[in-house]
Amino acid sequence: MYLASSAAVRLDKPLLMWKKGETRFANLSSTLLMRIQTFLFRAFIFFSFLIASALAQPAASTAKKSASSNAGFKPFLGRWDLTLKAPDREYPSWIEIQQDDGELKAQFVSRWGNARPLPEIAIANGHLRFVSPKAEEERKDDMVFEGTMKGQMLSGTTTGQDGTPWTWTGRRAPSLKRVGAPNWGKPIKLFNGKDLTGWKPDKPNPASEWKVVDGNLVSPGHGPELINTSKFEDFKLHIEFNRGEKSNSGVYLRGRYEVQIETNSEQEPPSHHTGGIYGFIAPSPELPRTAGEWQTFDITLVGRTVTVVQNGRTIIDHKEIPGITGGALDSHEGLPGPIYLQGSEDGHITFRNIVITPAMK
Repeated sequence: MYLASSAAVRLDKPLLMWKKGETRFANLSSTLLMRIQTFLFRAFIFFSFLIASALAQPAASTAKKSASSNAGFKPFLGRWDLTLKAPDREYPSWIEIQQDDGELKAQFVSRWGNARPLPEIAIANGHLRFVSPKAEEERKDDMVFEGTMKGQMLSGTTTGQDGTPWTWTGRRAPSLKRVGAPNWGKPIKLFNGKDLTGWKPDKPNPASEWKVVDGNLVSPGHGPELINTSKFEDFKLHIEFNRGEKSNSGVYLRGRYEVQIETNSEQEPPSHHTGGIYGFIAPSPELPRTAGEWQTFDITLVGRTVTVVQNGRTIIDHKEIPGITGGALDSHEGLPGPIYLQGSEDGHITFRNIVITPAMK
């Protein structure tokens, strides 16, 4: 019995040892597996961080460049009153530079014509470059403007139609915002119904002249502009006009902002039609462009804000004029200016009862 029992013990011992080994192996395998998993997880986190850092660097660099670029653009943004200096005279001009979703855009008024977008504008390293197409400038090549900013001024170079070097300067356009409603002074008759007293042509000894006929002022057609000798800041203007067939003229407020008068621009944009601020603001509603009938304008200009009433109907109601229109006498928007009547376009326009009521200071 003893031997049998002893033998049983000896036979069981290897089995127990094997089971213990199996348990230890299982425990060891489990521990090793956990360590491997931990190592792989940490490696995954580490390499993910490296990849994210590598991807972030170009984005950060791009963001920095974009921020730097935006900072470089900022001083140039906004509206600028330009003066182009040719050897024989100066020309007024205007530009508005904007940034839209990171892209530079510009609206431009040249020596003549209407406000229009520019096809090319760039700012780099403090240098401004913009291009006005040759078709708009009536020349054989594009008009290229190069410039920089010095203090609060823009200055640069361009060329005339014959390639002659020109210079140009730009001042930031004033806001012209007013505080409170104006107090109106006494009405002043600008046209006496007899002669051109108080008026002068823009060119001496013109080939064709403005005339007074039956108490009315008649434009010559392809002649000079007629400029009043007094200057005004804010005012109310009453003027009556009669348009001939296929005719075109305008009333310039402060000598800078044209209120259009015409019967020949039906195919052009609405802001080129009678009552519009040329190239900027369209009349609404637009009244019939009937030739041979007397019409009235009652125009109020306070700062940049204009209201136009035609034949008793408001067609522009307290709208902001962004800048000068083509044909302006100058670009000095902060200064008072005259009323002037356009005589250089087609046909004949007749005027009468021109009365201005200035705001009192």
